[in-house]
Amino acid sequence: MLITFEGIDGCGKSTQLELLKKYLTANGRQVLSLREPGGTVLAEDIRNILLHSEHKLTRESELFLFESARADLVSKVIKPAIAEGKIVLCDRFYDSTTAYQGYGRGLDIEVISKINNFATQGLIPDITFYLHVSLETSNLRTRDKKKDKIENSGDGFFSRVVKGYKELCKNEPLRFIEINAEGDIKETEIKIINIIENKLKL
Repeated sequence: MLITFEGIDGCGKSTQLELLKKYLTANGRQVLSLREPGGTVLAEDIRNILLHSEHKLTRESELFLFESARADLVSKVIKPAIAEGKIVLCDRFYDSTTAYQGYGRGLDIEVISKINNFATQGLIPDITFYLHVSLETSNLRTRDKKKDKIENSGDGFFSRVVKGYKELCKNEPLRFIEINAEGDIKETEIKIINIIENKLKL
């Protein structure tokens, strides 16, 4: 099973992923947690280029770097883990590329969909949690954080990203579960665990 977490910076994805991992592990499940881009030596190197290097990337080169990292992670880590019966939790997956490079950067959504499918070998998450917060909340929660290149893209960019996520939720209501993450950590955690308990019959 593959469960992914999506949302803009400051929504609490990483925190909630780790809390869910602890909960599932305590309930006897084998769990692997990952992040995108990352999770393999190659993907971590690509992550550094994308987020922290001084290279000025075009929209297209940014897209293909994300997809290269994803293809490596899926082939080497995610698919083998799922085959072993593990629950894989991933902090971002291909929906981030659709929202950020498609809606945010303005690249063709249909082209991105085909490239996503190719990079993942057709792998689709079983559950995708979209943790929604306003831009104001995002900015407030990350005001003291040193931001990477994508996080510095500005409110206009992130407004388009949020619109993209809303479209994705609308288009795939059976996979996407939108969670209002404006509250505190525990409030959001309870919402997620209640859904997981129902989905997995825990």
